[in-house]
Amino acid sequence: MTVALAGRAPATFEIKSANLPLVALLLKSSDLQLLSQELQGRFGDIPDFFDNDPLVVDLAPLGEADVDFGELVQLLKGYKVVPMAVRGGTESQMEAAAKVGLVRAPDALTERSAPTPALPQRGREEQPKTVEVPSLVMQPPAVTSALVIDKPIRSGQQVYARGRDLVVMAMVNAGAEVVADGNIHVYAPLRGKAIAGARGDANARILTLCLEPELVSIAGVYRTSEVPLPKSLHGKPAQIRLEGDRLVMVPLKT
Repeated sequence: MTVALAGRAPATFEIKSANLPLVALLLKSSDLQLLSQELQGRFGDIPDFFDNDPLVVDLAPLGEADVDFGELVQLLKGYKVVPMAVRGGTESQMEAAAKVGLVRAPDALTERSAPTPALPQRGREEQPKTVEVPSLVMQPPAVTSALVIDKPIRSGQQVYARGRDLVVMAMVNAGAEVVADGNIHVYAPLRGKAIAGARGDANARILTLCLEPELVSIAGVYRTSEVPLPKSLHGKPAQIRLEGDRLVMVPLKT
């Protein structure tokens, strides 16, 4: 005989499925000193790039090398990420990770590599470049209301619009840097560095009333002033967008 028991929902809690956006570190080397140097070069100039984002370490690119997971966790926490899980490692790697509290996350998915938010290494270039190392992968955050700056941004200053667009109503001087997870609008001369789509939003754009930049970048694809702009664009209203791995610059009709 089957007896049906009356159910009653708990008054103090509910259990539901949830999706958590994760940053993923694709670990390619067990040399944590080198990793520290590369992280500093990439994110050291933007201390607020992460905001205690949960992180999964993807060990698949590493092979069978041993990793000091305790040191790795402390290193990553210094950049305001919270290591929570590992995936893709050997059994011995996964066991070592579990000893420092990292859980197995075999179903965690990674997408496109996050771009470099700071100035890339200069060198010879004829075409825009894409920067990939070290590989940090993340979902572009939902863009909210824009951050609006009314004053000129002087040389040495940096403004970062985390999770939103950036609108600058005054000049971005040479030596200054503006960074946004979304679009960048400069309603004045843009003479410094502009980095849009800083967390991988390939649909982000840069718009300015006077294009004279030291560097422009969208989702990791960048171009520096070492590649001269055509006369039809230099000092003129323009917009910049990304098509594949190529920056496209076109006049902005005003």
